Amino acid sequence: MRYLFLLFISVQTFAQADIQKKLQNKFIAAESGDTIFIEAGKFTFSSSLWLDSKQNVVIKGAGMDKTILSFKGQTAGAEGIKVTDSKNIVICDLTVEDSKGDCIKTQKVEGITFDRVTTRWSGKPKKTNGAYGFYPVQCTNVTIKNCVARGASDAGIYVGQSSKIVVTKCKAIENVAGIEIENSLFADVFDNEALNNTGGILVFDMPDLPQKKGGYVRVFNNYVHDNNYKNFAPKGNIVGKVPPGTGVIILATNHVEVFENKIQNNRTMGVGIISYYITESPFKDPDYYPYPSDISIHHNRFERKNIQATMQGRMGLMFRFKLKFGKKVPHIIYDGIKDEKLKNEQGLICIHDNVNESFAEIDASNDFKNITRELKTYQCKKEPLKFSLDK
Repeated sequence: MRYLFLLFISVQTFAQADIQKKLQNKFIAAESGDTIFIEAGKFTFSSSLWLDSKQNVVIKGAGMDKTILSFKGQTAGAEGIKVTDSKNIVICDLTVEDSKGDCIKTQKVEGITFDRVTTRWSGKPKKTNGAYGFYPVQCTNVTIKNCVARGASDAGIYVGQSSKIVVTKCKAIENVAGIEIENSLFADVFDNEALNNTGGILVFDMPDLPQKKGGYVRVFNNYVHDNNYKNFAPKGNIVGKVPPGTGVIILATNHVEVFENKIQNNRTMGVGIISYYITESPFKDPDYYPYPSDISIHHNRFERKNIQATMQGRMGLMFRFKLKFGKKVPHIIYDGIKDEKLKNEQGLICIHDNVNESFAEIDASNDFKNITRELKTYQCKKEPLKFSLDK
């Protein structure tokens, strides 16, 4: 194993352009088994750093709060760090901040690990921030652990069109979506804290993507609380429709188990189970299935303050003009938009054994005319999801 050291004693030691060139050259020259070590300091870059077609490479800093790669004022490239077409890559012990687009994007990587990494945008969260902090897409064997994400205008920790995923012991704060699993298969999201985002944890299937269908996602033992931050997503983003005060949303995906979480003080909903149709966004994808199915919500602990739901955004307006729950907002909300082709929907959604359990089916497909808070239809138990994430 080779260690490629970059000894940046201070920002003044080299011109910033020289620092960037040296580090990019290390990325280009890296061989299998190399560790690219970046010393403590704060270093400013004007363009993306790109690692392409490599395997068994570690990019390592001196610590999350010691090695800071800043892309403030970036003029070339969209990402801070981008890794493509690679295998067994580790990024650890550093911070990436203020990139023009995503802080760290990895695409078509087999085996990507983030450990003790912070992604963030400085200042007050705003729509001009990059979309994603962590952005592995079309990857396999994804591990994100001991990481922090702040300020993303879409999702702080996002995994899309990927498989075999672990997100654990992370903290997502002041993002639009804290943690999002989208069109991905076989994911465990556990032991994380999502707070002060617009929405805490999202599990979505979206249309018009190369990987059509996700599912088999376990969300457990997370602390999802106080996600009441205003939605600052740019206009047109689907997460721009997530109302402030959202704990967990399951949108149009299947085989999702949400259990043993603490879901507290999210003023609009603890868990939302919704169809894509409630977004009111059109789609043309003939292979897309817009309904949630095989959902299990159990053994969670819900708490909320006795206040009204948010009235912000299109979905937020439902609570003002249609739902009218007042201060007695249910913890679990199902939009009630169902697949009319199904002859038997029994067992598609099961809810049981939650502390402070409360529920509403809001009949969104029928202009909210038959809202019911009766849970009996959905009081059932499903077998726990079983799948292996062995690499």
